[in-house]
Amino acid sequence: MRFAMTLTLRLVLFALTACLTASAGDWIQLFDGKTLNGWEQKNGKAVYTVEHGAIVGRTAEGSVNSFLCTTRLFGDFELEFDVKVDDKLNSGIMIRASTKERSTGEGANNAKGRVYGPQVEIEASGEKGAEAGYIYGEATGRGWLTPQERLIPHKKFHDGKWNHFRVVAKGPRIQTWINGEKVDDLVDEAIYETHPRGFLGLQVHRIPPGAGPYEAAWRNLRLRELD
Repeated sequence: MRFAMTLTLRLVLFALTACLTASAGDWIQLFDGKTLNGWEQKNGKAVYTVEHGAIVGRTAEGSVNSFLCTTRLFGDFELEFDVKVDDKLNSGIMIRASTKERSTGEGANNAKGRVYGPQVEIEASGEKGAEAGYIYGEATGRGWLTPQERLIPHKKFHDGKWNHFRVVAKGPRIQTWINGEKVDDLVDEAIYETHPRGFLGLQVHRIPPGAGPYEAAWRNLRLRELD
């Protein structure tokens, strides 16, 4: 009898887990570890290659940031990936991003085709900590989307090592974790209104003349869509 009850309980738990997984969607491997199939570069002159099972982006002097973007668009999702970045390079991952359909003023940030939208910050902690995991409005004219009072430097990002990021975007709410520690929980109706759906983009930030070269690397990129 005890065995039968245990078996029944296991079956019930399995069924519940299966239902939850189905409602959230299956995990999609965004990167096959060998090619850049499913990705395309937008903006900038950084060079993206596949090395040792990772996407590596290397800096090049230029006037705008570079982005390697998914050809597929996503709305509500849970995203996980590992990332490593040189200490002196600023980087990030765009979520629900799009490109500007026309020029909106002077400067590279306002040019037609410019990638813009919410971005999860990626940068080394350094001695005083940094803003990794907070959410920035790339080329939106708003700067940080994370409120200034919550923009507290921290050291959850381990410099010189692989770091695990988790991002959950559900409606206007965006949550982020680094190495299992919660970083941000943002609700922003305005950015959701303009960017409810879009592509992901791996950023390599522009560098000034004479700097670098620097690199950022990503691996184990996977995503599941949420209902």
